[in-house]
Amino acid sequence: QVQLVESGGGLVQAGGSLRLSCAASGRTFSSYVTGWFRQPPGKEREFVAAITRSGGSAYSADSVLGRFTISRDNAKNMVYLQMNSLKPEDTAVYYCAAGDFSGGYRYGDLRWYDFWGQGTQVTVSS
Repeated sequence: QVQLVESGGGLVQAGGSLRLSCAASGRTFSSYVTGWFRQPPGKEREFVAAITRSGGSAYSADSVLGRFTISRDNAKNMVYLQMNSLKPEDTAVYYCAAGDFSGGYRYGDLRWYDFWGQGTQVTVSS
């Protein structure tokens, strides 16, 4: 079992930056792929970024490529999402997720993630 708690959301102007954090409980955190998803108002939850167990590889949605960076610190049981050059369309509830799977095509599919945080709101004003 893994419990995830996100923090770091808030209100920011377009062009600004935020850093989301996800604190994980459980000694086996490093055994899980972790990812960030978001749910814009009135829309379905969508993939943002994912990182492998070791942190050696990361994957990002095209919409955030070059602006968002995912990272993890297994010693601290933490996952981060650095968000730069924020746009109003980045406004959403952001969720941290963890799953025990392999296969590159699965990273962006929320059905492979077993554990989810409660979410943190990010609002980008124009």
